[in-house]
Amino acid sequence: MLRLEETIPDTPSGERTIAAFAARPVMIIAVLLGGLLLAVSDRYGYFGDELYFVAAGHHLSWGYVDQPPLVPLLALLSDTIAPGWLPLLRIPPLLTTVGGVFVIAATARELGGGRRAQVMAAAFYVVSPWVASGGHTLTTTSIDFFCWTTITWLLVRWIRLRDDRLLLWAGLATALALQAKYLVVFLWLIVGLAVLVAGPRAMLRSKMLWLGMGIAALSAVPSGIWQAAHGFPQLKMGDAISTEEFATVGGAGGFLTLFVLYCGLLGVPVAVYGLWRTIRLPQYRFIAITAVALVVVFIVTGGRPYYPCGILPVLWAFGAVGLDGPSKRWVPWAAWPALVAAAAFMMTSMPIWPVSTFRTLGVAADFVDMGSIGWPQVTDSVEGAYRALPEQVREHTAVVGDSFWTASVIDHYGPRDGLPTPFSPSRGYWYFGAPPESATNVLYVGDNNADVVSRHFHKVAKVAVLDNKLGVNTLYQGAPIYLFSGKDAPWSTLWPEIETLTG
Repeated sequence: MLRLEETIPDTPSGERTIAAFAARPVMIIAVLLGGLLLAVSDRYGYFGDELYFVAAGHHLSWGYVDQPPLVPLLALLSDTIAPGWLPLLRIPPLLTTVGGVFVIAATARELGGGRRAQVMAAAFYVVSPWVASGGHTLTTTSIDFFCWTTITWLLVRWIRLRDDRLLLWAGLATALALQAKYLVVFLWLIVGLAVLVAGPRAMLRSKMLWLGMGIAALSAVPSGIWQAAHGFPQLKMGDAISTEEFATVGGAGGFLTLFVLYCGLLGVPVAVYGLWRTIRLPQYRFIAITAVALVVVFIVTGGRPYYPCGILPVLWAFGAVGLDGPSKRWVPWAAWPALVAAAAFMMTSMPIWPVSTFRTLGVAADFVDMGSIGWPQVTDSVEGAYRALPEQVREHTAVVGDSFWTASVIDHYGPRDGLPTPFSPSRGYWYFGAPPESATNVLYVGDNNADVVSRHFHKVAKVAVLDNKLGVNTLYQGAPIYLFSGKDAPWSTLWPEIETLTG
């Protein structure tokens, strides 16, 4: 096996031989992952964020308070081609997640890894709960994660070949990432500082790098203009996210605990081993600095524990290459039982369990699963409360969700029950518009921000509760439905006052 300090032959024939060496087993791993994601693609139902993306797509814009335009556009295309067909909505994350199998195998190949190293790298990637779960739902993260994996592969390849066109391609991958999520800016800022400190500084002198960064910056101009026109609300999102209960539970310790769970049973030791290997190699030391700095920065800024996960694939590739070779003859004996255990742990994060299982899990339940269960039934509760209103009251009542989730749920399932278009003061949904001035009453769904909204009405009454009829204690099970009557000011005055970035 080639040691990491050596180089792979630069000839086209040499590269083809190495690339083809592990093509078949890596393809099998990719197919197995894709098959799993496809098999569970219609399980439980829409995740709350997915319904928000669908709603955002129907209010298509160059920018949003909490994201760039790519994912809402993908959601709109899906909902236009086959309205309500969940598997189609989840094709983009399936494709990007499966594509990452090949990218991480290619990264191991660039580091000198042969067949076994490439297969191990692909396997480490697949058995990570974060990777598999992220491929199940359409989120900004599924696109962003693939772009980070691609960027780090291109940087590793540039180290070997010093072909500056690779840095241009990294810029194009960055442009795509900026259409889904802005986190890639943190990656590049830290990479730039790490290269200044540890080298190779020739990277920063490459005109192709700056051309690529220029293209990426231009791609973000439309979204940037939207942000500027609306007072840069994205800059306030960090504070809002840091207050969310599921963002960072227990400070740095909670952050690291969840980060470890996302990595999986094999992901943690292999990533640590890969990090140790990058520290020992001067030409790759900037990757180690970047990985550590990303975790520290997101802890300090109150980011979510999955924010630095995009740096993991390159560390797994380093670890896989290090585990290959004649001196590691014990690896095959340990690899299979370890992979089986890691795969079993990963499967616990997939939607494979009967819904009844969640009746007893409580806080141990997967957040995505719990955020995907019972939405049609919840909408039925809202419909029942709305229909119970006297007709003369109903005619002047707007339905308002306490969060962008509840409003998106009602927007999606409400037309089936004859509910009017919902509104919400929460996050991006606030920008979709205020209720009409003729709505003097509000049927308010949920408890978030209810005290702020209710103070603008003369009468407040709890008229019903949300019930998913499944006996599962989801985030909104048992949440109240209020009737706020007699608003004290026009909506043009109230709407700016009740805006909130919390979810």
